[in-house]
Amino acid sequence: MITKQNKKKGAFYKPSFFISYLITDPLVYGSSLEQFKHNLTIALKNNSVDMVCFRDKQTKDIQKLAKICLEVSREFSIKKVLINSDIKLANELNFDGVHLTSVQFDKIELAKSLGLFTIISTHNEDEIELAKSLGSDAITYSPIFYKENKGEPKGLENLTKVVQKYQDDTFKIIALGGIISNRNIEDIIFTKSAGFASIRYYL
Repeated sequence: MITKQNKKKGAFYKPSFFISYLITDPLVYGSSLEQFKHNLTIALKNNSVDMVCFRDKQTKDIQKLAKICLEVSREFSIKKVLINSDIKLANELNFDGVHLTSVQFDKIELAKSLGLFTIISTHNEDEIELAKSLGSDAITYSPIFYKENKGEPKGLENLTKVVQKYQDDTFKIIALGGIISNRNIEDIIFTKSAGFASIRYYL
């Protein structure tokens, strides 16, 4: 089954299993309650999104923003709503899961023990193997395309290789990094990865 992916940006179709993963950032979505709620609402209204991650590394008191992210995402029936790195807050606010950073491999077991859907950021095969062995549900693998200050892009050939080598029914590989256009997403679908994640694409 294929479904239409973006109403405004138009013209591409994705398989029903392909995950569309929106990650917030205060530089794009804002850090005031009103601005954040408005921008997230617009992004979810204009796109077909399966998962949302609340990510804010600069606002001091993120609890109110996290609650708004959860509230707006629930209004749009988002399948899984995650918070970046903060297992305690994810558990307290009843988020569906947590997206751990690449220095939090030791937290995978704790997150899973709390019933949280667990994603962790990876950038090489050693990290992918470790994430899989520790029971992570999914990973983001990045950067796929060029993004300033994010290092050498992995590229589509490398993404295809790691998907074939590591992805299975219980371990999903989600492409991340420099994904800003429908063409980028169409190329990622061709690699058979489980989905794509982006901050900028949705707005």
